[in-house]
Amino acid sequence: MIALIAEKPSVAKDIARIIGATQKNDGYLSGNGYLVTWAFGHLIQLAMPEAYGVANFRRESLPIIPPEFRLIPRQVKADKGYKADPGVLKQLKVIKEVFDQCDKIVVATDAGREGELIFRYIYLHLGCRKPFVRLWISSLTDKAIREGMEKLQPGSQYDNLYRSAQARSEADWLIGINATQALSVAAGQGVFSLGRVQTPTLEMICNRFLENKDFVPTKFWQLKAATASGGGRFFAPSCAQTSSAQSCAKWEQQPEAIAALQRVKAAGQLTVKSVERKETSQEPPLLYDLTTLQKEANSKLNFSADKTLSIAQSLYEKKVMSYPRTGSRYISEDVFEQMPQRVALLEQYTRFAGYAASLNGCALNRHSVNDGKVTDHHALIVTENLPGDLSTDERAIYELVAGRMLEAFSGKCVKDVTSVLLSADDTDFTVKGSVMKIPGWRGIFSEPEIAEDGENAMLPELQEGNILPLSGVDLLEKQTKPKPLHTESSLLAAMENAGKELEDTELKASMKDAGIGTPATRAAIIETLFARQYIVREKKSLVPTDKGLAVYKIVKDKKIADVEMTGMWENALSKIETGETDAATFHKGIEVYARQITAELLDVQLSFASGETCPCPKCGNGRILFYPKVAKCSNVDCTLTIFRNKCEKVLTDKQITELVLKRKTGIIKGFKGRNGKPFDASLMLDEQFNVGFVFPDKKGKK
Repeated sequence: MIALIAEKPSVAKDIARIIGATQKNDGYLSGNGYLVTWAFGHLIQLAMPEAYGVANFRRESLPIIPPEFRLIPRQVKADKGYKADPGVLKQLKVIKEVFDQCDKIVVATDAGREGELIFRYIYLHLGCRKPFVRLWISSLTDKAIREGMEKLQPGSQYDNLYRSAQARSEADWLIGINATQALSVAAGQGVFSLGRVQTPTLEMICNRFLENKDFVPTKFWQLKAATASGGGRFFAPSCAQTSSAQSCAKWEQQPEAIAALQRVKAAGQLTVKSVERKETSQEPPLLYDLTTLQKEANSKLNFSADKTLSIAQSLYEKKVMSYPRTGSRYISEDVFEQMPQRVALLEQYTRFAGYAASLNGCALNRHSVNDGKVTDHHALIVTENLPGDLSTDERAIYELVAGRMLEAFSGKCVKDVTSVLLSADDTDFTVKGSVMKIPGWRGIFSEPEIAEDGENAMLPELQEGNILPLSGVDLLEKQTKPKPLHTESSLLAAMENAGKELEDTELKASMKDAGIGTPATRAAIIETLFARQYIVREKKSLVPTDKGLAVYKIVKDKKIADVEMTGMWENALSKIETGETDAATFHKGIEVYARQITAELLDVQLSFASGETCPCPKCGNGRILFYPKVAKCSNVDCTLTIFRNKCEKVLTDKQITELVLKRKTGIIKGFKGRNGKPFDASLMLDEQFNVGFVFPDKKGKK
């Protein structure tokens, strides 16, 4: 008997049908010598600190460095703390029974780092010793499954992939747990999470936000002239000519611009100084990997990165798209051999039928074909199955992938580009025009190119020396613009390209293809920042909250926020996967840094609200931290809490400080009783450190 384990029930059912395991049982399928079961994603996780006898969020307990990591079933929130997920425990029991009945195991979890980790953690947790082999496929079509089952690989072939996944899992635990607890202890209130990828990502968002906020625009002026030739009217923005290069003229002083305007008007005509014509060709874009698909879907459809990944996963499970969690934009030679059939298939898809038919019999562009640049999985392509009933969002993503596939295998786009230099008096003007000769790949979606400033779609025939009448000239007031706030699209690009702007040549080379995070995890990182209330969406822009900015200000100069370090870690994980780096060495380095960042954060003296601090009168050890809604003691064991809102009166930092230091305030005006009537009173702290009222001429609580 052979066991087969998939990552989720839907995938298990597809594979079971192909191999003849069609009998339904509780938690598994059986038949034809197979028992097919499944996980629900990560069933097993690393144990939390309390499993090692360590008290949570205690200064004296940090850093937490387990001598050996323990594996436990996935946890869910309970009334008090966390408990093992009952559904997970039930399925783990089923998986164990399946494994116990079999001679070997076929691993059919997703073919990637996380898929490997899902199986290995289950295997280790159950104490299983059965031999296992690996099903490694890039799509869930019947053909791919059959071919994959005929080419099962030894499980040991993926040991380094597991070591990389394990190293990632433990590194995230060591850095995330220790940094989060250390900063939360220093803050004295709430939980402030940090992580080796989420923190540099937060830093990118905050940096761009502050740059944008602090940007001071500078005014400048340009001229825009209108002329006519052969019945065609066009505009030419002014530019200045130097001996070495041409650049647009920008007058920083308005009087100078007005003077130039008058001289151009007085000239009354434009002279053609030069005409340059050239043919340009544009190669088609490469196929999508997950990140470029997420960027495009965010820009064109306003989909979040997480939503795009979810839809892509759904299309994969519906067998109409290849494996989505890929970081490659290329396909191999053997996959390219299948592309004529895949293109022909799209002749049956209404939106692309005409264009796909035009490629019939044509030599397909090989721009995206490179065996050496295909990683675990090739670029995103459609499968040999036409989609059936898809939701609107699913269809939108499918058409992006199908359209990009057609673009990638199409011919070049060829254009004639004309650049004209004109002059009036001492002011030069430039204008560009272009005419598409061969649409090539741009004919798929027929989207017009965004013209550059001052570019015309078509120019009249012009020759050097032509005199053109000046039909109008305008003075344009402009101003410099800041870099726009990050969108999910631009943030994904920044995460993918982290390290490209490093000055250190050697380090830059080592991070060439690293970035921070992976195509499979970047969406989840962004969603984590939302969940932690570090960022919010304002239309399409990502904006940090006060909480996010407060965290950023604390960590911005520390390694944990440095993309350089994070990129180096990703690079190291990739080298563990290829066997170039030893996982144990990497782990020791992570432990060293965990101790360092913990010490750094515990020494931070911070308050997440501006205001005065003063000693706590209750415990005598902590200090009062001022927050928007409360003032609290920084000592996690102290319960002193003063709410700002008292009878519809919001207390100031000064009033709270007086209350804490003197145990009583002066008369405060503007409280309101339950009947809505205003009253004045002092506040006092009683012996139990509860806040009460003291009224003029008499004492008592209201």
